Amino acid sequence: MSDHEVSKPAQAHDVDDVVDAAPADGTAAPAAEPDHAAAAADADHAAVAASANEGLAEAARAAEGAPAAESAAAQPSASAEKPVAPAEDPDVAAFAAAEAAFPGTFGGTFTPPAPLAAESHPLSPAETTVIGGTSALTPEAVAAETQVLAPATHLAPASAADAAPLPIFVQAPEAPRERGNRGAIFGIGLLAAVCFAVLYLGTALGVAALTGKADSTNIGTYALDQLRSAGLWVPVVVFFIGFWFLGAIINRGRWGFWVVFGIIVGAFAYAGHLLGAIGSVAFWTLGTAEIGTLVGDQLLAPLAIAAFVFGRELTIWFGAWAARTGARRTAQNEEAQREYERVLEAGPQLPQ
Repeated sequence: MSDHEVSKPAQAHDVDDVVDAAPADGTAAPAAEPDHAAAAADADHAAVAASANEGLAEAARAAEGAPAAESAAAQPSASAEKPVAPAEDPDVAAFAAAEAAFPGTFGGTFTPPAPLAAESHPLSPAETTVIGGTSALTPEAVAAETQVLAPATHLAPASAADAAPLPIFVQAPEAPRERGNRGAIFGIGLLAAVCFAVLYLGTALGVAALTGKADSTNIGTYALDQLRSAGLWVPVVVFFIGFWFLGAIINRGRWGFWVVFGIIVGAFAYAGHLLGAIGSVAFWTLGTAEIGTLVGDQLLAPLAIAAFVFGRELTIWFGAWAARTGARRTAQNEEAQREYERVLEAGPQLPQ
C-alpha cells in the first residue's frame, strides 16, 4: 500500500458494504423510492463495486511485483540511454479512478500527491551522438541550445550640461622688438656727405682762386675738372663711411656722444683728403719716395685742414638730428614694452 492516506469508513471492510452504506451524493437517502429507481441504483452500485474490486486486484498484483521491479531498477543498465520515470502507486491510482468516476463515494476528498519534478530533460536522438559509449552534444545542438547575448550598451544622452567646454586658444603676445636708429643714421649720413661734398668743392675752388690756378675765365672748367677728379669723391666717400660707422656705434645715444666722438669722423675726412690727393695723380707710375713727398706736401694743406673741420662739424650738427630720431625710437620701444607688460598682467582675453 502507498503512504498516502485515503478517507474510508472505519467499519467497512468490504467494498460492497462501503458502497451499500455510503449514499451516492453524500446526503441522506429518501425514505421511499419507486422500484425502477432502486433497480437503477443497484446497477450503479454493482458497477462501482466491480470497478473497485478490479482495482484492488491490480493493486495486489502490483504489490507482489514491486520488490522485484525495485531490485531490477536498482541495477544500472548499460543499454539504457534515457532515465526511467518512477512507478506510480497502483492503490492510489485505483482509488483516484474510483473517486473521479463517482465523487463522494468514499466519504472524503482525495488529494493526489504532487508530481515528481523531472530530473533532466531527455535529449532527442538528433541532439545527441554516442561516441565510444558516451553521449555528447553535437555542434548543431550546442548552437541551437546556446544563445549568446551581446552586452547591452547604454549610451548616455548628450546634453549641453554634460558636454565638456571646448578649449579656446588665445595667441600669446609677442615681446616687442627694439627698434634701432641705424637706418635713420644711414639716410642722415647720405645728406651729410652731400653737404660735405659741396663744402669741400667750394673750398677747393676758393683755394684755387687764391693761388691763381683759377680765375673768372676758367672757373667753370676748373670746377668740372674737380667733379671728375678722385680728389673730390674719395674724401666724400671716406667721410660717409666714418659717419655711418660712428652712428652704428652710438645708435640711439644722446647728442653728446656725437659731439665728443665727432673728431673721429673728422679724422676719416682728413685721411680721405690724403687718399684723394694720391688718387688724383697716376700713383702707379710714381715711386715710394715720390708718393711720400706728395703725402708730406698735403699734410698741412688748407684743403686737408678744411676736410677735417668739415667732417667734425657736420658730424656734430647732423649727429644732433640722429640723436633726436634715436630718442623717438627709445620712447617708442619703452611704450611698446609697457604695453606688452600690461597685456601680460591682464592675462588672456576672450575675443569679443
